[in-house]
Amino acid sequence: MERTILHSDANCFYASVEMLYHPEYAGHPLAVGGDPEARHGIILTANYTAKKKGVKTGMALWQAKMAYPDLIIVPPRMDLYLKFSSMLREIYGEYTDLVEPYGCDEAWLDVTDSAILKGDGRKIAEEISWRVKKELGITVSIGISWNKIFAKLGSDYKKPDGITAFSKGNYKELLWRLPAADLLYVGRSTRKTLDRYGIKTIGELALSDPEFLERLFGKMGLVLYSFANGWDDSPVSSQGYEAPVKSIGNSTTTPRDLVNNLDVQIVLMALSESVAARLRKHGFKCKVVSITIRDSGLFSFSRQKKLECPTDITNEIMAAANALFIEHYNWQHPIRSLGIRAEKLVLADIPVQLDLFISEEQREKQEKMDQAVDEIRRRFGYFSIQKAFVYQDKALASLDAQSSHTVHPVGYFNGR
Repeated sequence: MERTILHSDANCFYASVEMLYHPEYAGHPLAVGGDPEARHGIILTANYTAKKKGVKTGMALWQAKMAYPDLIIVPPRMDLYLKFSSMLREIYGEYTDLVEPYGCDEAWLDVTDSAILKGDGRKIAEEISWRVKKELGITVSIGISWNKIFAKLGSDYKKPDGITAFSKGNYKELLWRLPAADLLYVGRSTRKTLDRYGIKTIGELALSDPEFLERLFGKMGLVLYSFANGWDDSPVSSQGYEAPVKSIGNSTTTPRDLVNNLDVQIVLMALSESVAARLRKHGFKCKVVSITIRDSGLFSFSRQKKLECPTDITNEIMAAANALFIEHYNWQHPIRSLGIRAEKLVLADIPVQLDLFISEEQREKQEKMDQAVDEIRRRFGYFSIQKAFVYQDKALASLDAQSSHTVHPVGYFNGR
C-alpha cells in the first residue's frame, strides 16, 4: 500500500496567535521578535500584512522598522505558542498516532492506516484544516504526498490556508518547476553553488548526475538528489516520545561577578528552578543537562552531562549542573554569566526503566514539592516562595530567572 503523508504548517504561527490576543491590531502589519523597547533582536515571524510591506523573518528589528515604520512589533511569548502547539498536536492525534513535530508549528502525519475510518488524505487534510480554524482560530496549510519531503513542499505551495497534493502522477509537472531553494536543506550557500552550475529548479536537480552532486556536496548531494526525485522513505515517528522542541534553556548575566562556589550555586539553583518549571509546564522531561559559563575575561564554554533517567525535578537538574561546574571550572577569573539547558527532551509520560539505586518514593516527593511551588508562584508571583538557600546573598537572591527562556525546535535528521 502506498503511504499517505501529510505535512501541516501553521501559517505565520507566532503572529497568528498574537493576533488572537490583540484584536485591536486586525488588518495592521504585526511582527513578533526581539525586544521592541530596546530595539534589539530579530523578527521571528510576521503576519501576511507585514510581509506584503517587505518585512521578512530574520530581519533585525531596526531593518524591519525601516522597511515599514508603522510596523507593530510584540515580544515573543513561548509559553503561549507551545500551548497552541500542544493543542495542534491533540487535533492531529485524533487522526493518527504517527505524528512527528518539526518545530512548534509544523508536523508530519502518516495517515496511511487511517483511511478506513477517516477517509483519504485529502478528506483528512480538509477536516484538520476546518477544525484548526474553528477550534484554535488560526489556519494551517497542508501538503499531501507519499513521502515526507514532497508533503512539506505541498504545505508551502499554497499559503495561507491551502491544501496541495503531490502524487506520482503530477509531481514532475507541478513540483519539478519549483526553485531548488524550496527543497528542504537547500540553504543559501547550497543554492549559490547550484546556481553556479545552472541547476535552478528541483527538476534540474533531480535530473543531475548524482556523482557530480556528491563531488559538490559530499553525502548531502546524494540526499538532495534523492529528495528531488521523491526517494524518501523515512518514517514518521510515533507520537508520544519526541518533544516538539529539542531543548529549553535559561541563562543570565549575574547582578555582580561570581567569585566562589557558593555564588555559583545560588545562581544555578535559580536557573534550575526556572528550567525545571518550564519543563513541567509543558509536560517534558530531559535526558541531558548542559551548562554554559562566561567569565569576566569574556571566555565562554559549555559542558553537558547525561542523566541516569529523564527528569523535570529541580534538585536533579541543579545537582547535574553543579557537578559539571565543579568538574570543569578552575576559578582563573570571576564569572559574569551562567546558563543551564535541558536537552534531549521527551514527553513526561514516557515509560522509563526504574533504577534500583534511586529512590522513586523520594523522587515522587520532590516532584510533588516542585508542583506545589509552581502553583504558589503561578498565583502569587515568582518571589512569593523561594529556597532559604538563595538568601545567603541578597543581590543574587533578587534574580528573577523565570523572566527569559530559549526554546529550540527539533530538526529533520534528529535520531537518524
